[in-house]
Amino acid sequence: MELKDAVAVVTGANRGLGRQLATQLVERGAKVYAAARRPERVDLPGVTPLRLDVTDQESIQAAARTASDVTLLVNNAGILTPTPLIAGGLDAVRLEVETNFFGPLAVTRAFAPVIEGNGGGAVLNVLSVLSWLHPAGVGSYAAAKAAAWALTDAAREELAPRGITVSALHVGYMDTDMATDIPADQKTAPADVAAQALRGIETGLPEILADEVTRHVKQGLAASLNAA
Repeated sequence: MELKDAVAVVTGANRGLGRQLATQLVERGAKVYAAARRPERVDLPGVTPLRLDVTDQESIQAAARTASDVTLLVNNAGILTPTPLIAGGLDAVRLEVETNFFGPLAVTRAFAPVIEGNGGGAVLNVLSVLSWLHPAGVGSYAAAKAAAWALTDAAREELAPRGITVSALHVGYMDTDMATDIPADQKTAPADVAAQALRGIETGLPEILADEVTRHVKQGLAASLNAA
């Protein structure tokens, strides 16, 4: 997909990876709707702030009506709560699944007809190495991201006849608010991840593996549990 003159909606664009994706899309000549629950917090030059709460269907539909010229959707918004599936509170589990799975599903359902009507385009879902690796301490996040991986694969097949490619971005630790307790030498810069993601969209990669940890885990998916 050619990013120059593309029209993108980036969810969660007010900080972290979303902010970098929006910034680099503008630098590549795209028009960018920087979507956030509180658009007044979007302070990026060259973007159009857009109110969008991925857990609020009315806000999603309103955003799709406003951004009626979109050709690229980036499902970046998400949350992380360190909630185990068995011992953790069900409200926290439901919030993670609602935000990290049902959120991108609802946004994609709303914007797919818009992208198709504009001649086709692309969807990028920001996932995680925890789509494949499921530590108990963050079980609800991992389960939601695993479901979002399945969503990405199924949507890719469903939307291909409509001229829409669907890609997954998998990444380990990034230097964002979600990973403040992780040592700096174990984290990838969001700007680097954003650059890889945009190159992947341009070349039509179905999966973009943004760091060595993610590539290693993906290669080991066929290993037995005893070998893991």
